[in-house]
Amino acid sequence: MQNSQELIERFNQDLSKLDFGKTPKNLYDPIYYSINVGGKRIRPLLCLMANELFEGKYEDVINAALGIEIFHNFTLLHDDMMDKALVRRNKPVVHVKWNENIALLSGDAMSVIAYKYICKSKNNLRDILDVFSTTALEICEGQQYDMNFETTSNVSEAQYLKMIRLKTAVLLAASLKIGAICSNTTKNNIENIYDFGENLGLAFQLQDDLLDTFGNPKIFGKKIGGDILANKKTYLLIKALELANKEQQKDLNYWISNKNSKPTEKIKSVTKIYKELNVHKHSKDLMNKYFKTAFKSFEKLEVASSKKQVLYNYALSLKQRDS
Repeated sequence: MQNSQELIERFNQDLSKLDFGKTPKNLYDPIYYSINVGGKRIRPLLCLMANELFEGKYEDVINAALGIEIFHNFTLLHDDMMDKALVRRNKPVVHVKWNENIALLSGDAMSVIAYKYICKSKNNLRDILDVFSTTALEICEGQQYDMNFETTSNVSEAQYLKMIRLKTAVLLAASLKIGAICSNTTKNNIENIYDFGENLGLAFQLQDDLLDTFGNPKIFGKKIGGDILANKKTYLLIKALELANKEQQKDLNYWISNKNSKPTEKIKSVTKIYKELNVHKHSKDLMNKYFKTAFKSFEKLEVASSKKQVLYNYALSLKQRDS
């Protein structure tokens, strides 16, 4: 089995050769920009690895992997608009570099292009389309929940976990599942690798929320504290509101409701409360719980242990990431 770096390099070569179109420039230039601005290619890599794990051929899965990466970048483009983000991967986001109307239309085009590549899959296309379409709709549901939570005062831990499962975890899970489907492996393997990806995705998003507040901006690729400024109901905020005493709750509610506060002051003050309540540890404990559950599903895969090592090592690297 190829290691993760070899697969990434091969995938990036194929991605760089894609011709989405040339004119109108304001439609296609943002697409090339979004794709070429970088990224770890986590989802297509998981798709490729799952296919290889079950002895599938690269040629039979590459179009699905390309479609998944294009779709993922489409979701980021629209997500940045809705979050009013300014920077992603240390570069201006599309709606800042161009404008919101262009970002909206280019994103729509990316979603169509993603389906075109998914439809080029050679094996079990109906099953692949079913997984991909279900996942695409779930991501929309998750995004809507996320936006709803911005104006909801009481969001429970269960509601938050449902939201991140839909918004983030299902695409990681679907990437692995589609790779497995392309390989013609057993139903049990397909189900277990989906469960592995779903729990990996939950842990991944909990980790992302942690990094948004406590990460290194130079490594993270986004400004630290974006979730705090947007009043995102992350696990950190939900847990802080649960554990806070009356004074801390008062302070948190002040920062949530105050629309005229200085960004640096708000981030500093809310982060201070998080540290006082040790919500960083609570979040990390829950994250590790999902990582542990993910690896239990991974152990159930009906493949020789030696063949699992590359995917196992890659999943472990996601657990240890700091960006």
